[in-house]
Amino acid sequence: MVSDNLTLEKIQNFEGKYPKQLWYLFLVEMWERFCFYGMRGVLTYFMVDQLLLKDEAANLQYGAIQAFVYAFTFIGGIFADKILGFKKSLLFGGIVMILGNLLIAFSPTTLFYYGIAFSIIGTGFFKPNISSMVGELYHENDNRRDAGYGMFYAGINVGGLLGGALCIYLGKYYSWQWCFLSAAIVMFLGLITFLLTKKQLGPIGDSPLSNLNSGERKWREIAVYVGSLLSIPLIFLMVKNTDYTDYFMYSIGIIAILYFIIETVNLKNIGLQKKLIAAFLFIFFYFLFNAIYEQSGGSLSLFAKDNLDNNVLFFHIDPNVVNNSSNTFFVIVLSPLIGLLWLWLAKKKIEPNTIVKFGIGFLFLGASFYIFYLTRFFANGNGITSLNVFTFAYLVTTIGELCLGPIGMSIITKLSPKRLFGMMMGLWFLASAFGQLAAGKLGAAMSNSDTGNTLISKLQSYTEGYYQLAIYSIIAGIFLIAITPLVKKLMQDVK
Repeated sequence: MVSDNLTLEKIQNFEGKYPKQLWYLFLVEMWERFCFYGMRGVLTYFMVDQLLLKDEAANLQYGAIQAFVYAFTFIGGIFADKILGFKKSLLFGGIVMILGNLLIAFSPTTLFYYGIAFSIIGTGFFKPNISSMVGELYHENDNRRDAGYGMFYAGINVGGLLGGALCIYLGKYYSWQWCFLSAAIVMFLGLITFLLTKKQLGPIGDSPLSNLNSGERKWREIAVYVGSLLSIPLIFLMVKNTDYTDYFMYSIGIIAILYFIIETVNLKNIGLQKKLIAAFLFIFFYFLFNAIYEQSGGSLSLFAKDNLDNNVLFFHIDPNVVNNSSNTFFVIVLSPLIGLLWLWLAKKKIEPNTIVKFGIGFLFLGASFYIFYLTRFFANGNGITSLNVFTFAYLVTTIGELCLGPIGMSIITKLSPKRLFGMMMGLWFLASAFGQLAAGKLGAAMSNSDTGNTLISKLQSYTEGYYQLAIYSIIAGIFLIAITPLVKKLMQDVK
């Protein structure tokens, strides 16, 4: 077998800019992102249009579903670290995701929440492990790692672009069954790709329990699989009742922080402990970023549904397709350009460090939400405003995301000891989970502030909310840049 001969040293001592394994992982993640962004982009629209929820309830449900998706990446990351290994975790997660999408496709309105519960478990086991395997393709001090994560980040957005556009288009203009079936089909393609290429990963992602006999190892693996599937009815109940979601999330948040503290103390190395504290600061600000940024699947989706025309430059296009896919389109276009900008600034010895880049990301995010606010001044008497201005706001959002997103995953792996990769990537995604939960609550508050029944009143309540988010984001960006010297001391030699 190739995995017997292909050692970690051989994989990491690759020539050129990227290891070949990066492209295999890139393809697998591309199909998973199609499935994920396709589902994410239709959630609030489907719930309002087909399940007949009010905007406020749909925002809360969206936040709850997305929170669970990302919270279970934390749990999935721990199980992968301790029992399954990345490869088996990914395979199990992919199969469960496919089952979830097939359930909804069979009967979208009656089986929606059941399918969502399956998808939550599946994504939890799938999502954190691809990112962790990308980190293992590089030596700890390999300066090509950032470029690898940058390419990985740009590439998976191809899947997000296609899924975000196609799923909402199929749902709105053909049938919701085809919408969810398409997500299942591409996830199947992702799994086939992984099965055909996993030998090329050598020992990366193998079970951490290789020292145990096969019988005991299998018993522990089966316990994880069965326990995960048995939790599906509980997830179903918690997703349907968002109050339960709050209790669950606050509990898992406390547990996660305690787990992080215990692992940090157990390191008994002040240098490593400082690096982990720095990593935790990045994770906390990533939570704040997501609370604002993730309006795209919630309030902005409902805003696009009712308050936008269908003209972008010289094209007629569905505003929900633009809402779902413009961000990923701009990521693909701008990613290499911003990468080149960092390289040019580095040659001039004026490249901002990671903390400042995070701060700049918040400033651009704030600017973009100010532009979303400005759409109110382009509206006609019926409360319909410019899709051009809305799309430009997404362009600015994407610049902010690219200052933060790709380097975020990379800096977490740089600051974390190898044996804690899974936990730290899980915490990174858990920050997303709390961000999604907060985003849903913020979106619900905006819709709740709409006391009228017209598109004009909806336009006013949503854009006023976007103005508030712009202020919060700019304050966070300025604060981050101000504390740069402190964070640099914690990071020590990590750039």
